[in-house]
Amino acid sequence: MQIGNFGFYSQNNLNVWKEKTNISQNLETSSKFNKDSSIQNTNEDKEKNKNKNTQNINGKELEADEVQYVRELESIDRNVKAHEAAHIAAGAGVVSGGASYGYTRGPDGKMYATSGEVPISIKKGSTPEETIQNARQIVAAAMAPADPSPQDYKVAASAMQMESQARTEQAQERAKENEELLKKQEEQKQQEDKKTFFNDKKREYALQIYTQNQSAYQPRVEIAG
Repeated sequence: MQIGNFGFYSQNNLNVWKEKTNISQNLETSSKFNKDSSIQNTNEDKEKNKNKNTQNINGKELEADEVQYVRELESIDRNVKAHEAAHIAAGAGVVSGGASYGYTRGPDGKMYATSGEVPISIKKGSTPEETIQNARQIVAAAMAPADPSPQDYKVAASAMQMESQARTEQAQERAKENEELLKKQEEQKQQEDKKTFFNDKKREYALQIYTQNQSAYQPRVEIAG
């Protein structure tokens, strides 16, 4: 199972950028068929104004809204990588690999990370106690980022369910152990009672023999003459 971000950050901005690009392409296509000199002059004026408002980013001249979008992509890239790093830092023992990213190409031609994921192993331990420990580590890893994604909450919920099942198994095992302990204690008590009974009988028999011997004994008295 994976934990991480899945492109929730930039989808709206990405759609806006695609829409803007399509509109720009349509305008360029229609201008090829327009021979009116006044419109051509207007386009030239717009191009001059456009150049005045552009900014060079990574070797490309970008308009103000494009620059803003690049800045947003830069911020998203940092947040996504910090998000996945938090998963890895808190997931010792349960994170089974490094982070992988999905990228979006910005108006400047650079690729920015806009989604990411970290592989995590949701597995039971050899004992309920070990399973509980694993589950808690998974929850810690899933909820480590400051802004957990819906997928992170889903993974945490699965781990908590696994912990709940392990606790049920743990309770059943303890109940069985207690039952076996009580049974063993009862058997020991029966053995002790039986031993006490025979010891009492032996003492009673010895006392009875002693009493009988005392009753049968007649001291002899001799008188010298």
